[in-house]
This record gives sequence, structure tokens and C-alpha cells, in this order.
Amino acid sequence: MNTVTGPYRRDVRDWIVDLSMFLLALVFAAMTLLDFPPPGPPHGDVPVITVPDHPTWWEAAERLAALAACTSLWWRRRWPVQIAVSLIALSVVTDLVSGALLIALFSLALHRPPKVSLVVFGLGIASVGLKSLVLPDPHLPALIAFLLSVAVQGAVIGWGLSVHHRRELVDSLRERAVHAETEAQLRAEHAQHQVREAMAREIHDVLGHRLSLLSVHAGALEYRPDAPAEEIARSAKVIRESAHQALQDLREVIGVLRAPVGELPQPTMADLRQLVEEADEAGARVAFTEDYDGTVPDRTGRTAYRIVQEGLTNVRKHAPGADTRVSVRGAPGEGLTVEVRNGRAPAPVPRGGSDGQGLVGLTERVSLLSGRLEHGPTPGGGWRLSAWLPWPA
Repeated sequence: MNTVTGPYRRDVRDWIVDLSMFLLALVFAAMTLLDFPPPGPPHGDVPVITVPDHPTWWEAAERLAALAACTSLWWRRRWPVQIAVSLIALSVVTDLVSGALLIALFSLALHRPPKVSLVVFGLGIASVGLKSLVLPDPHLPALIAFLLSVAVQGAVIGWGLSVHHRRELVDSLRERAVHAETEAQLRAEHAQHQVREAMAREIHDVLGHRLSLLSVHAGALEYRPDAPAEEIARSAKVIRESAHQALQDLREVIGVLRAPVGELPQPTMADLRQLVEEADEAGARVAFTEDYDGTVPDRTGRTAYRIVQEGLTNVRKHAPGADTRVSVRGAPGEGLTVEVRNGRAPAPVPRGGSDGQGLVGLTERVSLLSGRLEHGPTPGGGWRLSAWLPWPA
């Protein structure tokens, strides 16, 4: 709905439309002065300008009123109600404002709510009835003239309301399009945020495991500088291999981030044994048992791998050297149970600044699969990390 409340500035189209409406109202007023007398002498069928049986001042007042009515159309967008009501009142005493009145009624229906337009239309019907008493049409019966005037005003109001509703529909569709575009952009940003969170979890899981191996062996070399040469060489080899593998993992992550489409390389259940062997080589003393039949779904297998990886990483951080048991058991229809349990650390380990984001990430992974994750201390002073993951039959 177009409602002008502040200073209104016309563009080129508005100037053309307003000038056209002004000239159209003037032409309508001039044609109202023409009269078509009955056929016959002295004029036949040629229209002439008749001189009504009114005083000269009345004729001048009518023409000034018609000029003022046509001029008022220039402000019909700003004050459509006031101008329409004023022209309705003038139409009772003069026919010269009829053209300006119809244009004002159309503009009113276009720029104001339908309720306001219908109220003003009611005033127009009343003015037509009053006019039939004040200025009866000499060529038409009163009832026919009344119905014709009401029909013309009703048609103009209806046309204006139709254009009004069509503009509202277009504006509504435009707003919906803008809203849909904004919503699509928000969904894309949300999806991008989720992808970034997934990338962060993958980087934490992949590099955290490798770097924890480096930390364990580097710490052993620091605290045992007098270790046998074979043990030092073995630790240096593990450090070199772990650093090399960490760089390879980092290259893969960066490659995926640079690629337009892609995913991080994902582990499977087949990689679990290699993961446990790496931890065992680092001195974690891990016992691994597998007891499941069938092929584990890829997504469930990846989540199981990440659970074991996080559990072994936490053992190296908080209980290095502790006896650790990793068990994976289950069957289709029963689910897959993954457990990492470690005993008490051989020596007290100072608590670092771990923020527990690994367990938070695991909780998110398991919840996405509608599984369950439990973790906490055991009576013997160790730690237990256990998860149940659904495995459809």
C-alpha cells in the first residue's frame, strides 16, 4: 500500500501521470459544458456550449471550482481522503467536478485500505441521492440517473481496489522472495558452520592422537637421558614416524579445506587394530579384544574408531603407562559396544589445562547416531569410557 507520509518527490513517471490526470479532468469538465440538443433546427446534432439559467457569478464560481478540483489532483497521493470527500461535496452543486471526482476516488482506493474507500463510497452514494434533488438531470429519469452515477463510482472504486490488492500481492511476493533468499543464506551459513565444526573435530581427533605419541616419547627421552642406545633409537624412530604421519594428516586436512567439494579421509573398523598397535608401541600396554559378527556400518565404524582414538589419547595424557583394555563387541540388531578402560597410572601425573573438548566432540558424534556415551572414574582409580552405538539388523 502506497501511503505518503513525508515529503513526496515525483519521479518522471509521476509527473507524466499527474499531468495526464490533470488534463483528463479538465477535458471532462469542458465536455460537461457541451450540450446535445434534440435533432432539428436551428443546430441539428451539433453540440453547443449552452448558457445555463444562472447568474454570471455562479458560472464563474463553477469554473473556478472545477479548476480547483482539477488542480487538487496533483496532491491526491498525499491527501486522498480529504480531496475525495471535498470533491464529493462539490459534486452535489456542480457537474464540472465529476471527472476529477472519479480520478480522486480511484486514487483513494489505490492508496488507502478498502475499509476507508468503502466509507467514502458510501458518502458518494449519499451525495448522488442529494444531487438528484438539487440538480436533477433534465434528460434522464431520477432513478436511472441515480443508478448510473452509483454504478460509475462503484466501477471506479472497484477498479482501484483491484489494483490495490494486486500491488499488495506483488509486494508480498517480493517480501517472500527476499525472506526466502535471506533464509537460504542463513541456512548456507549454518551448514558452513557445521562443516567447520566437523573439520575442527576431525583435526582434534587426527592430530591430537599423533601429537600425544610425540609427547610421550619426547618426555621419555627427556627424563631418561641415560637410557640404552637401542631404546633411544626406538623412541626417536617413533617420534620421526609420528611427526611424519602428523604432517601427512595435516596435508590431507588442508587439501580438503582447499578443495571445492570433498570430505576428510575417514577411518573404518579395519583401522582399529593398527591404532591399538601404535598405542602399544608407545608403551601404553593395550589389550585389544574384538567380538562382533557381520559388517559394521561405515558411520558406526568411524564413530567407534574415534571413541577408541580419544580414549587412548586420554590415557597417554592422564595415565601414561597404565594397563589399558579396549573391547569392541556386538551384533546386528543388538548394537555395538565400544569400551576403553585403563587402570591407575604407575606414577602421579600433574593435571594439565585440558578443556575436555574431545569428550564433548564424542558426545556429539554418539548423539547424532542416537547412541549412548558414558565416562568416569572406576573404583580402582582408573577411568572408563564406554559407548553403545546402534547397529541395525
